[in-house]
Amino acid sequence: MTHSTDLRGRGEAVEGGDAIETVLGHRGLQLEEALIFEQDSAGSSGVDLPTAPEAPDRLGTFRRQGRIGLPGLSEPEVVRHYTRLSQKNYAIDMGLYPLGSCTMKHNPRLNEAVVRLPGLAGAHPMQPVETVQGALALIDELAHWLKELTGMPAVAMSPAAGAHGELCGMMCIRAALDARGDSKRRRVLVPESAHGTNPATAAQCGFTVDPIPANAKGRVDLAAFRAKLGDDVAALMLTNPNTCGLFEPDIIAIGSDLHEAGGYFYCDGANFNALVGRVRPGDLGIDCMHINLHKTFSTPHGGGGPGAGPVVLSQALAPHAPLPWVVHSGDGFALVEHEGDAGDAKPFGRLKGFHGQMGMFVRALAYMLSHGKDGLRQVAEDAVLNANYVLAGLEDVMTVSFDGPCMHEVLFDDRFLKGSGVSTLDFAKAMIDEGYHPMTMYFPLVVHGAMLVEPTETESKAGLDAFIEVMRSLAARAKAGDADSFISAPRLTPRRRLDETAAARKPVLRWREEAAE
Repeated sequence: MTHSTDLRGRGEAVEGGDAIETVLGHRGLQLEEALIFEQDSAGSSGVDLPTAPEAPDRLGTFRRQGRIGLPGLSEPEVVRHYTRLSQKNYAIDMGLYPLGSCTMKHNPRLNEAVVRLPGLAGAHPMQPVETVQGALALIDELAHWLKELTGMPAVAMSPAAGAHGELCGMMCIRAALDARGDSKRRRVLVPESAHGTNPATAAQCGFTVDPIPANAKGRVDLAAFRAKLGDDVAALMLTNPNTCGLFEPDIIAIGSDLHEAGGYFYCDGANFNALVGRVRPGDLGIDCMHINLHKTFSTPHGGGGPGAGPVVLSQALAPHAPLPWVVHSGDGFALVEHEGDAGDAKPFGRLKGFHGQMGMFVRALAYMLSHGKDGLRQVAEDAVLNANYVLAGLEDVMTVSFDGPCMHEVLFDDRFLKGSGVSTLDFAKAMIDEGYHPMTMYFPLVVHGAMLVEPTETESKAGLDAFIEVMRSLAARAKAGDADSFISAPRLTPRRRLDETAAARKPVLRWREEAAE
């Protein structure tokens, strides 16, 4: 019996237009196998545990009647399974990752070595404070670096991600307004190019969201912004550089006008990678800004580990920072964990169970110390240089959404595909066959058919040249009328293009359900 890797099934190895048939569906080193739950073999285990000692039965009617539901496999079977899965995924360690807005940075191995040091890796959040003085000193030093780089007097370290940091910042603003008896201010201005979490965060905090349009240059329409100011405005949530990859040149005027109207200035710090060491947000009039440690300071992104989104705060908002925080005491470092110990401060409460993500703090500080002040400045400069190099290499064959140089990401749109029968999605799928993860698609929403590309600072000129060559070739093919190859892409992956709508509405959950039983 042979298995054919057809167009809609496992994958496809094409030779002369026909699928190559193999006995088991393998394709060279790309091996086919069942889901791990389908490989279950009762009694198999990669671990030999000693028999549990006799003990009184205290479970009563809650004693398990059947198997736990986890698959039984030997150690080699488990290792091979996850190794094969890893070969089906793209990763930052494999090649250029052009996702815009997400800043998929290289994770230096030095950081991983440091975070695995026994005294750091083995620290527990419930240890007595006197036994974790080194950990608290590390958090304090990281906080110092964040304040220095942003020009802000205070920082809340506990938020667990960027969106969590947004929540922290807006809750600080809400607490500051309430403390000064200004509860009528419940309108938050949000530019249309903002990250989608911005309006969601404002609404979650009980504010009304009022959008601000962009001008023809992709920046905040200053006249429209000023027209919306009033005594009910609580804050502005601005991303800078914005999600069109552009710096807001009117940002100081925006901050000044906002403060004069009595509002607070929240900045989404997702794009701080373009500014670090070059511009201090505090000097721009910003009151609070979250910092994605994974985007700017190289900690693992997404599935690589828990996130961290510290929030730097102005003098006006610092008293309302959430508990806990590190302080210097006569005997070293201590944690302020209760409002009664906060002195004159008026924290809005607590955001999470413990102080923050220690593993992310270690990695971020290792990154900062290994680069130094001048190295961090070069990170931003190289990131911006690389984005503009991609812009210069593609602007004659792809359509750039806005004129002029960009910051650390470049935004294209689908105008160059008009009349070709190829969509942004089709173009992105064809990139997969060429060995690249697609760029960010259809975002920001203010640009039709958006393609947001962000090459980070660690990409070499040779790597950028190869990427540009592929993109130019794909653009030429699309314009030449080869729509069919785009619509059928990707053709060379282990799995073909999914019906994403059907997958979202009718997901196959049988193995998840079986595991939970």
